[in-house]
Amino acid sequence: MEENVFLHLDREIVEQVEERMPPEEELKDLGDFFKVFGDPTRLKILYVLLCSEMCVYDIANLLGMSQSAISHQLRVLKQMDLVKNRREGKTIFYAPADSHIVTILSQGLDHIEE
Repeated sequence: MEENVFLHLDREIVEQVEERMPPEEELKDLGDFFKVFGDPTRLKILYVLLCSEMCVYDIANLLGMSQSAISHQLRVLKQMDLVKNRREGKTIFYAPADSHIVTILSQGLDHIEE
């Protein structure tokens, strides 16, 4: 027996959804934002910084990586406004940019641990 398939466009719902959709550029920026969290090294750095403000040297030693590799990843995190820095003499210390970082990482972990 052949099933009939009916296609129906509910213009009201379509219009409501279109009104709520962020602009294309914002969706692109959001996609770029989440790409940053796709790298395990950057995630490790963020978790380190959630525990304590640190300099590149200390992060590199803690993670067993080169200072240049850590500096590169910190630059990416800083460009996305996920970390901030402050200078003390010749040393630059890094920390999470704001409390949103804690929320994003906590909710991500909660989701995968379910």
